Amino acid sequence: MKRYIFLADLHGNMPATLAMEEEIKRLQPDEIWFLGDAVGKGPESDKTCDWVRSHCHHFVGGNWDYGLSRSRIEKLFPTDVFYWDQIGEERFNWLDSLPKEDSVLISGIHFRLIHGRPVDQLYAGYDSDEKLSAGLVSRDGSRTYGGLICADSHRPFVRSMGAGYVMNTGSVGNSIGVTRAHALMLEGEPGSETPAPLQVTVLSVPYDNQKAAAIAEQYPQLPNLKAYQNEVLTGVYSR
Repeated sequence: MKRYIFLADLHGNMPATLAMEEEIKRLQPDEIWFLGDAVGKGPESDKTCDWVRSHCHHFVGGNWDYGLSRSRIEKLFPTDVFYWDQIGEERFNWLDSLPKEDSVLISGIHFRLIHGRPVDQLYAGYDSDEKLSAGLVSRDGSRTYGGLICADSHRPFVRSMGAGYVMNTGSVGNSIGVTRAHALMLEGEPGSETPAPLQVTVLSVPYDNQKAAAIAEQYPQLPNLKAYQNEVLTGVYSR
């Protein structure tokens, strides 16, 4: 058996990231997969980006990772200057290099791994089976998977359907709903084509939300500062 952790959407929130790090140390996974959005929204994107690079083993990019880089190059949104300056050229080069999707075989199930946008749709736990099943098909339509693990919606969920499993990591740093840091842990047989038992756990890790909001206060140039603080304190998306 092998233990995998899938996490995403750190969004510049270091108190949440460090709380998840402590839980990861306790669980001792064999692999950590990052499924996008190391940066944006929160006040410490440089630190959360560096954390991902130093702690994760496999990587997929997300809409904020690619979007902030494109905004910087094309000067699309002047409010993003805060992020451009903080993240810097070297980190942006790394973010630009991230693949848009990947896959992994666990306990006889081939899982498609994406963030969500911009590669595909945003998949939410309340979506229909029909919509979620579309996520089991590769971007080019050449392959259908037995499972999908994604992020982007900032709410964790696990759904089983006739077509396969669809799972969402939730968000480490910007959870909507329950204001904890979330991730997924899967335990199963690595690389096995033979069906085998698979255990899926939603990690729900408390962190110091007040500290996260206070750190943001130290960065008055952070775009949508008050909205971000409200999100980490209440779990209500305010933009």
